[in-house]
Amino acid sequence: MRRSTAAVFRGRPVNVHSVRKIAIVSSFILFSHNYQARHGEEESLCFFSEDRRFEYGSQRSSVKMNFFRGVMGGQAAGSQPSGAETIQKLCDRVASSTLLEDRRDAVRALKSLSKKYRMEVGTQAMDHLINILQTDRSDSEILGYALDTLYNIICNDEEEEQDDSEDAVTPLPVSGKHKNVSVPDENAQKQADDLGAQFTDKFIQDPEHVTLLLTLLEEFDFHVRWPGVKLLTALLKNQGVQVQGVILVSPMGVSRLMDLLADSREVIRNDGLLLLQQLTKGNAAIQKIVAFENAFERLLDIITEEGSSDGGIVVEDCLLLLLNLLKNNSSNQNFFKEGSYIQRMKPWFEVGDDNSGWSAQKVTNLHLMLQLVRVMVSPVNSPGATASCQKSMYQCGLLQQLCTILMATGVPADILTETINTVSEVIRGSQVNQDYFASVNAPSNPPRPAIVVLLMSMVNERQPFVLRCAVLYCFQCFLYKNQKGQGEIVATLLPSTIDANSISAGQLLCGGLFSADSLSNWCAAVALAHALQDNLTQKEQLLRVQLATSLGKPPVSLLQQCTNILSQGSKVQTRVGLLMLLCTWISNCPIAVTHFLHNQENVPFLTAQISENLGEDERLVQGLCALLLGICIYYNDNSLENYTKEKLKQLIEKRIGKENFVEKLGFITKHELYSRAAQKPQPVFPSPEQMLFDHEFTKLVKELEGIITKAVHKSSEEEKKEEEVKKTLEQHDNIVTQYKELIREQDAHIQELKEQVLSMTSQNEQMQVTITQQLSQIQQHKDQYNILKLKLGKDTQSQSNSQADGSQVNGLQTEELTQLKDELEELRKQHTLLKTQLGDKDALIDTLRSEPTQTTEGSARGTENTELLKELEALRGQIQSQSTEINHLKTERQELLGRAEAGSSDGVPSSNSPVDFAKIAELESRLAAQTTDMERLKEETKRSLESRADLEQQLASATSTVAILQTEKAKLQTEVQESKKEQDDLLMLLADQDQKIHSLKQKLKNLGETVEDEDDLDARDQTDDDDEEEEEDED
Repeated sequence: MRRSTAAVFRGRPVNVHSVRKIAIVSSFILFSHNYQARHGEEESLCFFSEDRRFEYGSQRSSVKMNFFRGVMGGQAAGSQPSGAETIQKLCDRVASSTLLEDRRDAVRALKSLSKKYRMEVGTQAMDHLINILQTDRSDSEILGYALDTLYNIICNDEEEEQDDSEDAVTPLPVSGKHKNVSVPDENAQKQADDLGAQFTDKFIQDPEHVTLLLTLLEEFDFHVRWPGVKLLTALLKNQGVQVQGVILVSPMGVSRLMDLLADSREVIRNDGLLLLQQLTKGNAAIQKIVAFENAFERLLDIITEEGSSDGGIVVEDCLLLLLNLLKNNSSNQNFFKEGSYIQRMKPWFEVGDDNSGWSAQKVTNLHLMLQLVRVMVSPVNSPGATASCQKSMYQCGLLQQLCTILMATGVPADILTETINTVSEVIRGSQVNQDYFASVNAPSNPPRPAIVVLLMSMVNERQPFVLRCAVLYCFQCFLYKNQKGQGEIVATLLPSTIDANSISAGQLLCGGLFSADSLSNWCAAVALAHALQDNLTQKEQLLRVQLATSLGKPPVSLLQQCTNILSQGSKVQTRVGLLMLLCTWISNCPIAVTHFLHNQENVPFLTAQISENLGEDERLVQGLCALLLGICIYYNDNSLENYTKEKLKQLIEKRIGKENFVEKLGFITKHELYSRAAQKPQPVFPSPEQMLFDHEFTKLVKELEGIITKAVHKSSEEEKKEEEVKKTLEQHDNIVTQYKELIREQDAHIQELKEQVLSMTSQNEQMQVTITQQLSQIQQHKDQYNILKLKLGKDTQSQSNSQADGSQVNGLQTEELTQLKDELEELRKQHTLLKTQLGDKDALIDTLRSEPTQTTEGSARGTENTELLKELEALRGQIQSQSTEINHLKTERQELLGRAEAGSSDGVPSSNSPVDFAKIAELESRLAAQTTDMERLKEETKRSLESRADLEQQLASATSTVAILQTEKAKLQTEVQESKKEQDDLLMLLADQDQKIHSLKQKLKNLGETVEDEDDLDARDQTDDDDEEEEEDED
């Protein structure tokens, strides 16, 4: 059946070329029927029989059914089948043909038709194609055709669809003629996506199909592996989660896919990268498996081979895969850091002096590389992991390289912006990195700090908006948890540190704060607020800043100037920035609150702003004014009588109303841009007008909103109770702090003790090892000694046996007998020498035994010294009593002399005067005797003291002598013990020698020699001595 060129096949337009292809196929089918009619059954060859099978007759000729070979030259007359009918017949042939070549040709034909007739082929042929994958594993060509066909019907690639849509035309009448005009189908892509998802669902209904596909990927044949990779990638694009689940539970599923990166054919390796990108999307488990399959090493090697940032699209694919593996995956990030892969990122950012003419691919690559660095130090990561990565980046020089790009010339704007953002997160919260960044200077004349150069870009309204946001983020990260940096920035505003010849960061911030550009006002206010964040000292220091507004007028404080600009009614963005600065400034700083309230115009302005009913744009300003007034209440120290806490609350209740105040305060958190700014620290805004909130300020609002609401509703009595509770809590906190410090000290002490224990344990272990080694050495020496003894005994025995044998056979050897006699003499000499040494040792022992007697004598001397000391004490007591008696007599004498003088002065002789004179004489004689005795005793005492000193000196010398003797005694006892040991050893040696001598004598006797005993020798020596004496007497 013929169809016109304008025919529509199942809702899809079919062009002339498509129908022509169908006509060719149909013509071939018609040719087959005509061939059968002409030749009948003679050759027994039927192309399309009723059961649609190829049969081979007697000739068994092989006919290859190539549908497009030999019939392209013309078309047969008659009706042509439709595309669906052709596909149905091809599917029947795939299912029923017994010849592999016929099935291969049919699958090839389905592949050719699968792009144009995607729905028909997918609906009718998918099951047959899957069956081909299962049954025809031995033929790589038919597997490749089947995989390509499945890929064509499942893939939603836009390029493929564009190729299809180029043939989609609709005839329109123009001037009575037909003209083909392309009409784009708006729903084509959506329909293609739905079709691909449907076929994907059908394919993965049985998980074994995915497992089968993974198995086919192990084939090295290019025509199988490449279409298999593309098909699996298409499945993951359409139904990623389901396919990921199947691959995850498949044994060695991920490992098979990782092998694609090692394929030497770049096409397969590159498509393998695309496959792994789809596989690792949003699945942390697969990401971990891929990472532990050495993915980082392979990907970094590929990036290096392809030229790093100067590489092509392959480098981009590798970087995208690395981002998939590392983003929001703390395990892989830690593995990446521990594997020292951060150090391998440094060469990526080495740029030359000439940075002109960057290609688009290089910009893309470098942008992705910077994003990869940011993933490792992102603020959403755990603080510990981020700090560790920041430390590694500084140590390997990566931060220094990024700062070089930051200060280089000719770098594209988007790369410069992303570099600023990357440097920001590398230094955020890291004191070492922040200090290094503060020391970086721009290559200008004269050199300026990088911070100053960046701030110049931030307050310059001609710079791109994204660049200004990046500089603000960099400044915020530089000041984050950096009190040193905050102090340096505030110091540039103080009068004592201002340098008129140079531009400082503080001057740029003040210039931006009071410029005509609202965005500069907002950025400068937020930057200055970060210089005060959680730093009470700098908040108080900033109160000293004075500004010269105009000539002839006195300077005003920075705080007063901010409130003046606020009251002038500038743009909303400017007022929001100033209000955020003021709220940050005076929060948790009672002195700043007092300075703010000291200006009589501030409180009326705030109450007027809050109480008015303004439009939607002003609601945020009203909320911020309410927050500022609430801070003035909560942190008020009541130092100003007119603006105490109670009076401010009364003012709110009269002028505004507590409920209205709380409602206006809630306008801040209800603003649509508040939640966006609270999500992450980086200021990202689609337009400058939406740049209203700062991330850190949202934290402050969240902290203070509830506190201010309670403070406004509280009465004075409740506040007093709360203050008392606060004081109690502070006391408890102080006590707890003291205990904590004590615990810390104890922990430190315990840690020191533990370290000492560990060191002593290690020393003990070392000593044990040393002892073990020494014991083993001693045992070795003992063993060697025993072996030598045994060897000596055996040698002696063997010599005696051999001598005996020799004497029996050849007679006694004279030389051997002489040698034995010499040895016997030597042993006798050694025996005598050892006896002499033994006698010396005995004498030494007797000497040491006599030493305790000397020690006893020394102790007797000590006893004598003690007795002398007792006598000396008795003499002292006697002298003391006599001195007392002498003093008593002197007193009596003085009394008598006084009475005598009184009597003589009266001139009347007393009847008792003779008695008195006699008594006086007696007393004088007694006194003289006592004086003599006292002098004598003094002399004796002096002599006793001298003798005592001598005795003490003798005692000291005796004590030292005793100590020396005891030391010598200990040494001698040690020597005695050693001597005893040596004596025992000598005795053992003597016993051994006696044994040897006895054995040698026995040998000599056995040999027939006359051997005299020691007694005989002594008797003979004595006889010789007597003979000599007799001869001398005769002479």
